[in-house]
Amino acid sequence: MILAPGAGAGADHPFLRSAAEVLASYGLSTVRFDFAYRAQGRRMPGPAAHAVLAWKTVFDRVHGDDAGAPVVAMGKSYGGRMASMAAAAGDIRAHALIYLGYPLHPPGRPDRERVAHLTEVSTPQLFLSGRRDPFVAPTERLEEIVAALPGAAVEWIDDAGHSFELPRDRRTSHEVAAEALSRAREFLRPILLSPRDTPGGRV
Repeated sequence: MILAPGAGAGADHPFLRSAAEVLASYGLSTVRFDFAYRAQGRRMPGPAAHAVLAWKTVFDRVHGDDAGAPVVAMGKSYGGRMASMAAAAGDIRAHALIYLGYPLHPPGRPDRERVAHLTEVSTPQLFLSGRRDPFVAPTERLEEIVAALPGAAVEWIDDAGHSFELPRDRRTSHEVAAEALSRAREFLRPILLSPRDTPGGRV
């Protein structure tokens, strides 16, 4: 699993660290990385092409280290959208893509959708989203888009926001990540299981 952060966070964000721990409990190894702008000390992303190149570089390295293992690309918000752009361009060939809060549009701007490239993604896609996420309001629109994409699915977390937070939430980051990623287990199972895996050894 390659896991990329959102635009305002880095690879060491508590949610990403917790997500890696949860994925490890599923039997999956995880690689987290920072985009170049973050490593250079800047707060906001630069051109999308730079982020796509980062995804390609990390993917090529991970895939080259174990060419026989399936590789899944997962990203929080911006990190997931950049993964989808890299996949659409053919720069990464992941076995699946998982979006943790896909930013369908800027909050309050449903007229500025960021989805035209998704039809070029040929691998299975899972959209994990909170129903109160302002980046996907109205939620019916995301459902329409996902329904038109072959091999794509959406999993909703009721009452959750963009980072899967709930009203009056007292959960730890690990508990939040565990709840969100539990929705991905059945999606991942047929992709990651192979004859070499022992029962219960993965996912």
